[in-house]
Amino acid sequence: MKRIRKFFSEAISELRKVAWPTSGQIRVLTVLVFVASLVVGIYITFWDLLFTEVLKLINPA
Repeated sequence: MKRIRKFFSEAISELRKVAWPTSGQIRVLTVLVFVASLVVGIYITFWDLLFTEVLKLINPA
């Protein structure tokens, strides 16, 4: 039981040392992730459509 108590005590101690982001930073980083995901999605979609059309030209079914 002492080991469990020590573990949680040390975990809480370490969490107090963490430099937590502000709500403004969280908002900005969240928007950045959404924008980056959208850009990557558009990039992949473009190449997928291009290769699909090229394959249709090579092998019309």
